[in-house]
Amino acid sequence: MPSAPDAAVVGWRGVDDSRHNRLLAALPDADWLRWRPKLEPYAMPRGRVLYESGAPLTHAYFPTSAIASLMYVTESGASAAVALVGHEGMVGVPLIMGAGSTPGRAVVHSAGAGYRIPGALLQDEFARSGTVLRILLRYTQALIAQMAQIAVCNRHHTVDQQLCRWLLLNLDRMVGDEMPVTQDLIAQMLGVRREGVTEAALALQHAGLIAYRRGHITVLDREGLARRSCECRAVIQIEYNRLLRDISAPPQG
Repeated sequence: MPSAPDAAVVGWRGVDDSRHNRLLAALPDADWLRWRPKLEPYAMPRGRVLYESGAPLTHAYFPTSAIASLMYVTESGASAAVALVGHEGMVGVPLIMGAGSTPGRAVVHSAGAGYRIPGALLQDEFARSGTVLRILLRYTQALIAQMAQIAVCNRHHTVDQQLCRWLLLNLDRMVGDEMPVTQDLIAQMLGVRREGVTEAALALQHAGLIAYRRGHITVLDREGLARRSCECRAVIQIEYNRLLRDISAPPQG
């Protein structure tokens, strides 16, 4: 029987909210009936590592209210997030590509809940159902597009713009305008110095776009934040909407 998630997880109400994940919600009834008994409710507190660099991938994770970062860490210990995954997606794409491990790591940076499924069962479903294959491949393409856009953003845009983009991508995946996050964590996510994050956060606060107190950022003006951001968040959002719209429907023609 699936185990109950940690009661301390924010947003958990003890009910089946698995269809709050966009990929799970796209499953047709026939596929969903097979999936539902295999899905295990899973607590995702902040800091929980979903998979580690080089370690065997045992499960795929479908967040419903948590947000995870896909990270890469250098030998020196420096790190940067290459993608965010929330209720729109899945952590564990290498499993459907036949990879047993990956050089990256996945860690929860915004606490919440989700579901997981054993990797072997996911691979069975991927091979069994054309609809599942289509849904997961379309999501994989969207995730690759996000990674590519973030790589360009990190190389060519200012820390101020990168911070706006990161905040907006989180807001797209959460309810409300407040997020518990430290400047140290943001610096790790962006792969920049903490001093750069401090300067950028102060500039956004002085512009009336955010309110920052130790360990918490509240977004006061989403539209203003979007105007100050680079184009990267909009490009990512458009691509996700294009690829994940009607993902359960077969292609026409």
